[in-house]
Amino acid sequence: MKLITFTREGMKQRVGAIVNNQVVDLHTAYKSLLASEGKIRAQQIAEAFVPADMTGFLQGGKESVELAKDAVEYALENKNDSGYKFLYEINEVKVEAPVPAPGKIICVGHNYREHILEMKRELPPHPVVFAKFANTIIGPQDDIPFHPISEQLDYEAEFTFVIGKRVRNVSQEEALDYVAGYSIVNDVTYRDIQRRTIQWLQGKTVDGSAPMGPWLVTSDELKDPSGLEVVLTVNGEERQRSNTENLVFSVQYLVEFLSGLMTLEPGDVILTGTPGGVGVARNPQSFLKDGDIVKIEIDQIGILENRVASVKEVIEVKG
Repeated sequence: MKLITFTREGMKQRVGAIVNNQVVDLHTAYKSLLASEGKIRAQQIAEAFVPADMTGFLQGGKESVELAKDAVEYALENKNDSGYKFLYEINEVKVEAPVPAPGKIICVGHNYREHILEMKRELPPHPVVFAKFANTIIGPQDDIPFHPISEQLDYEAEFTFVIGKRVRNVSQEEALDYVAGYSIVNDVTYRDIQRRTIQWLQGKTVDGSAPMGPWLVTSDELKDPSGLEVVLTVNGEERQRSNTENLVFSVQYLVEFLSGLMTLEPGDVILTGTPGGVGVARNPQSFLKDGDIVKIEIDQIGILENRVASVKEVIEVKG
């Protein structure tokens, strides 16, 4: 399945599935299915097994995914039933980041061989790990905000996986059983801020610096995360191209390695690194500017495309 988080006017964020340019509201469709079967506690059962929020849904693991498939089949056969609206055209909703509020966003640096070489570094013996926070997450239909704190806004195409089951100290052989699915993230980076100290964090955690989407492809649909072509363009000009087979540390290795450091939880988002061709490493250097269109395409996942938009006004944060 292709899972999304979506909103409509007057509606909180909800988990959906994309089928033929239609959006199935999974929670509502499953509730309607249960009601059609005469289940008296349809509301409570649906909340428990196919909840409306993505993190709750992922906590249900493979059981929730299978029940969601039943909900999709029911929705497509019954359209809208018993007063429940659970089927929308794609243009009726706003598609948000598939995992809008991850507990952890773990990033891996220097993980494509060609990118390591262009940055004039040696292949690392262990993964380089840093973090982004949930404030960075925006969706596939949002603009990338260019805050006036820097003149060096850079792009990084990232093949991304999401944890689907709590795990600690798992082996590579079993690692993929704990992956819920795969998506795309643009690890937008403020380079001058990143490089003004030896720690990268401040240049990586600016609001809106992690566009994610367009959806989460579940691991039962994308079974092998290797061999996927990754391409990034800016205004149609190719800047990055590689393949996930060039990862120094594979998805399986990263799940084993990271679960040895910490407990991974459903909804945790892991960015696997970026290929060569980032703006700071080009000659001459080439950074993003207002109005640029950044498009990332990864085989078997889809396209994440966002426009860069300068932030000209001071935003007041109210308590």
